[in-house]
Amino acid sequence: MINYSTPDLTQHPPRSVRVRIGGYAHLARLLDKARASIAGKGADYHYDCALDKMFFAFTGLTADAVLAEIKSGKTDLEMLTWINANTARQPFEVASWSSWLEQRGPGSAEGHEWIAGVIKGNKSERDDIRSFAEMLDLDDYISYGGKA
Repeated sequence: MINYSTPDLTQHPPRSVRVRIGGYAHLARLLDKARASIAGKGADYHYDCALDKMFFAFTGLTADAVLAEIKSGKTDLEMLTWINANTARQPFEVASWSSWLEQRGPGSAEGHEWIAGVIKGNKSERDDIRSFAEMLDLDDYISYGGKA
């Protein structure tokens, strides 16, 4: 059974970018990575990565402040309450940003080449991957034994 209070990302991936907490895309994944990192079980996942930085920029929070709250043992709901108390974002902004983040693709030719490289590196011939969220879901799935 997966223990999301202290996730072990050497055994399973973090939750998907598309899992929402309080309407925020990526928050569940960010929390999983932070908690695993604190426990020394982060594997190849990194807290404060590019997607995490997008969340911090959107909310106006810092990686250090969020990490300090996570270290205090807050649950997902307690983290959501803290985040909402410390950001000026309205629910409609959270919904729009989360939808954008879930659909965000590479944009540039280099970005498309990078995603194609990740897909090929996973020995997949998938041609339906358009967003970073889809690529991360595929990469997580394959990294833990799934076949694409």
